[in-house]
Amino acid sequence: MRILDLSMNVLSGAFPTSEHGYPAIEVVNVSFNQFKGPHPVFPGATNLMVLDISSNAFSGGINTTALCVAPVKALRFSGNEFTGEIRAGFGRCKMLTELSVDGSGLTGKLPKDLYTISELRRLSLRENQFSGSLGKDLGNLSQLMHIDLSYNMFSGVIPDVFGGLRRLEFLNLATNFLTGTLPASLSSCAMLRVINLRNNSLSGKIAIDFSLLPRLNVLDAGINKLSGPIPRDLMWCTKLRTLNLGRNLLDGEIPESFKHLRSLLILSLAQNGFTNLSSALRVLQHLPKLTSLVLTRSFRGGQTMPMDSISGFKSLQVLVLANCALSGMIQPWLENSKNLRVLDISWNKLSGPIPPWLGNLNNLFYIDLSNNSLSGELPESFTQMKSLISSAYSSEHASIEDLPLFIKKNPSGNGLQYNCVGSFPPSLILSNNLLAGPVSPGFGHLVKLHVLNLSRNNFSGRIPDELSNMSSLEVLNLAHNDLTGFIPSSLTKLTFLSKFDVSYNNLTGDIPTGGQFSTFTKESFVGNAALCFSQNGPCFGKATFEETENDVTDTVSTMPAMTYITAEAGFAFGLLTVCNILFFARAWRAAYFVAVDRFFDMLYVIIRVEVNKLRRKWENKEHP
Repeated sequence: MRILDLSMNVLSGAFPTSEHGYPAIEVVNVSFNQFKGPHPVFPGATNLMVLDISSNAFSGGINTTALCVAPVKALRFSGNEFTGEIRAGFGRCKMLTELSVDGSGLTGKLPKDLYTISELRRLSLRENQFSGSLGKDLGNLSQLMHIDLSYNMFSGVIPDVFGGLRRLEFLNLATNFLTGTLPASLSSCAMLRVINLRNNSLSGKIAIDFSLLPRLNVLDAGINKLSGPIPRDLMWCTKLRTLNLGRNLLDGEIPESFKHLRSLLILSLAQNGFTNLSSALRVLQHLPKLTSLVLTRSFRGGQTMPMDSISGFKSLQVLVLANCALSGMIQPWLENSKNLRVLDISWNKLSGPIPPWLGNLNNLFYIDLSNNSLSGELPESFTQMKSLISSAYSSEHASIEDLPLFIKKNPSGNGLQYNCVGSFPPSLILSNNLLAGPVSPGFGHLVKLHVLNLSRNNFSGRIPDELSNMSSLEVLNLAHNDLTGFIPSSLTKLTFLSKFDVSYNNLTGDIPTGGQFSTFTKESFVGNAALCFSQNGPCFGKATFEETENDVTDTVSTMPAMTYITAEAGFAFGLLTVCNILFFARAWRAAYFVAVDRFFDMLYVIIRVEVNKLRRKWENKEHP
């Protein structure tokens, strides 16, 4: 037997081997099973070339000494439960071309004899806990085409030894503790297609000569400490599809030469110190294939929303211009971005009304306009968005290439990460603006919407009963508005609703019971003085505020006893005129004091709620 393939089954237990077994075997593939115990070795298999035991539960250490008896060429050990370090011994595998041990729990430093395998073409050790520095002996592996050491704990500088790795196509050192500058010798690797150095502590200028890297498809150096301008010679990388330089210390303007990157699909320059957003958009609009543009906190100069000489982005699906200190109005060039699916222009200083055409973009299913100064009524077109009525216009579209996107609720929060556009929850986030008017019953048509956040505005009127038709709704936030009337009992039909907030309005009546409403806390309803938990139950007047004093920072504290004394003293003269009646009529006397208490309780609550509203709106005017 020369080939044994048992892959992709549910086989378990220890793998049976013997000292003299399988003498003619050349290929063993037992991947994607449930084998346990020490990994198999075949000491009698002098012709073994491929051993694939990946995606099992083999444990213990890796027996490097026993693996290299035969002229083995490929060892695939990824996805197991190994422990400890890789011991020396791989240097005996003189014919080894592939070593893959991803995600297997290994620790310690790499053995030095690993750098002596002259025929090695693929080295993949990602998602372990390897540490130490990368030695200069890495340059001895002249046949290497693929290096993936990402998601480990390597530290120190990246050795500048890539001049000898002329066949290198893929380099991934992301998410380690690497420091120093980018190795200039990467310019010598003319075959490079992917450079991923994301999430390290690299610093200095980008000193790579990109004119020598014509095959480069992906450059990801995000989340580092790189400084200086973007190199102009990036224009020669005409096959570049993904460029991520976000979360660095880069400055200057976006080079005019960027318009030559005709293959670019994804561009993230978030959280840098660039200038002249208008010039940047005028350049980037010439990229015919650009689908994702993320510029969060990239331009902090307090510019007006660009409008001149910008015709729009024909292929753009994701546009993030959050927290760029932009003022002015939402500009009409966005209307030409017919393929737009995600729009985030939150945490700016935009003003004026929301244009009706924004709701007519058929593919748009995620809109975040929060924390601006937008005013007027919400356009009726927002209740007729096709992408939120039928999934055929949104999630079924082909997803763009992988690039982690971060959505933050506030500048200091950790935020949420979405690895592709299709994983974004369909959302309308319009909180912290100056929007007014009623909440439209037409929202009930948006059966695909997951998040509706209209909090901290000036919406008034009743909560429409039609909102109960939003069958996919998970978050409904109407807090801090001027809504009146009852909470519709039909909202209990929203079976996916996990967060509901109508606090600090002027709602009355009983809080609905049943369904998801049994899971919501008092904080969801606080600040509505006439809102009660059930018939004859406690209301959000004096009692509720006393109970939640220590739990909710916005609740009104218990009224001091002196408030009652002072208030009643003002009515002392009037009370004297009816004192005889009150003294002799016990029922009248009791009713009078109860009425006085309730009146001043409600007056106090209303005043404090309005003060809190004004204070919160004032605090939310400025953000870092």
